[in-house]
Amino acid sequence: MNSNNKKRSALGKGLSALLENAETDITASASNSGLVGSVSMLSIESIEANPFNPRTHFEKAALEELSQSIAIHGIIQPLTVRKLGRDKFQLISGERRFRASQLAGLKEVPAYIRVANDQTMLEMALVENIQREDLNAIEVALSYSRLIEECSLTQDQLSQKVAKSRSSITNHLRLLKLPADIQASVRDNVLSMGHARALVSAGDEELQMAIFSRIVEDGLSVRNAEELIREGYVEPREPAIKTLKATSLSVSSKQITFKEHLGDRLSAKIEIKKSTNGSGKIILNFNSEVDLNRIIEILNR
Repeated sequence: MNSNNKKRSALGKGLSALLENAETDITASASNSGLVGSVSMLSIESIEANPFNPRTHFEKAALEELSQSIAIHGIIQPLTVRKLGRDKFQLISGERRFRASQLAGLKEVPAYIRVANDQTMLEMALVENIQREDLNAIEVALSYSRLIEECSLTQDQLSQKVAKSRSSITNHLRLLKLPADIQASVRDNVLSMGHARALVSAGDEELQMAIFSRIVEDGLSVRNAEELIREGYVEPREPAIKTLKATSLSVSSKQITFKEHLGDRLSAKIEIKKSTNGSGKIILNFNSEVDLNRIIEILNR
């Protein structure tokens, strides 16, 4: 079988084709062990897509939504690439994040660099990484996810490799289902693992974000958050008629244009509220501590 036929036979097998077929990895015999399991900021132009990825269609609206999230928070979960040569890399996993980063205009992206055919070394590096005491819950969850997805491990097998209970592994993996804002807050140590686990149980994303805002704004304990979830917390809203009289009916077209321009510049929701005596306030909404710091940086430029 010639090399072209070998390459064709690997098409459609995705990650397994890269991991199992030595013919697809020009660095398989090179000494690159120092790169395995490490994270580096790579120029997005130095990365090429995975030609063996069977997934070719990416829903446009979902990709644009992910792009907006990445523009605000950056990439929470790094890409996985393999080194092809000098300043050349090929994507192994994370193509949605890669494409969304291109849409967001990022110049560099974080990526795990690995030698595609050395799975044992990858497992060792990730397991060693999990044992570090300074990792936050999201970093641990991402390492668990990579071991399961890239090394084809079950949760039971993973439990044995990292010497952690299966329930602990499951609880960490559930954190990756939380909205990006909440994951970023756990990653940045704004939110504790206990708070995040409570929010997972809320289920509904809108409810998760509402309680998350209360936790950050009011400094709620884990127990307080759990009580809100059990009670079926509903975010308080101003009466629609009152809001209409205070804002829409008294805001001029010039002021609306200003509000929209400022909102676009800050990527945030802006509200103008005016009373009948001419006084009022401009309200700038943010979703998290990270989001607030981003807005402050823009305003200080």
